[in-house]
Amino acid sequence: MQFFTHDDLRIAYLDEGPRDGFPILLVHGFASSAQVNWIEPGWIDVLTGAGHRVVALDHRGHGQSDKPHDSALYTPGQMAGDCIALLDHLSIEQAVFFGYSMGARVSVFAAIDHAPRVRALILGGLGWGLVEGVGDWGPIAEALLAPSLDVVTHARGRMFRAFADRTRSDRFALAACIEANRQEPSQATVAALEVPALIGVGTRDDIAGSAERLAALMPQAEAFAIEGRDHMLAVGDRSFKAAVVSFLHAHGFTRTA
Repeated sequence: MQFFTHDDLRIAYLDEGPRDGFPILLVHGFASSAQVNWIEPGWIDVLTGAGHRVVALDHRGHGQSDKPHDSALYTPGQMAGDCIALLDHLSIEQAVFFGYSMGARVSVFAAIDHAPRVRALILGGLGWGLVEGVGDWGPIAEALLAPSLDVVTHARGRMFRAFADRTRSDRFALAACIEANRQEPSQATVAALEVPALIGVGTRDDIAGSAERLAALMPQAEAFAIEGRDHMLAVGDRSFKAAVVSFLHAHGFTRTA
């Protein structure tokens, strides 16, 4: 990973693939990292193999980036600002933003606040929950701050605490992130987004909300059902990878020989 500084925070990133390929910015989910969300499931290889320049960052509070414990530093707008600052650092004018779960929310805020920089959106693991919310995150924060997984009884809290432990995350930074990141854009704001969008949600995902309902709200969006996958497993699904590559090609982002 390489590093740059934004808002006095050291942010880790990677930059792979041909420099003349259209840039795809990968924006990972909560408690994850570029390594866990994008490298291990094979996304970097898939997208660079399709001829794209692929950029990915570790969010503030995650991976190899700085991990402040102040919840005021974790709004979706600030995290979207990190993404735009990375594009500036690399002298990239525009990119397709591909976000998963929390990263999908951050990508939408980037499209709202920095519209000229976002050419298209690929949203994984987040459907109607983008505008309606995805439930009570209080028990997840409590699970992250618990002394051990053994004392956590809330099902979703246990899932995220186990994931945070597996990724060796800073649990206090993640709890701070949860507190500030639960902001939803209005339906009217999302309906005004004119960029092409692909929304992929697992058919067993009980967090994301309906991809079809969100796609119906957006002028140029299409939904993709990731069959048989829950929130944690959908990101690496082979059919989702094929759908993303097809979407990029259909909208002219893939270089042709």
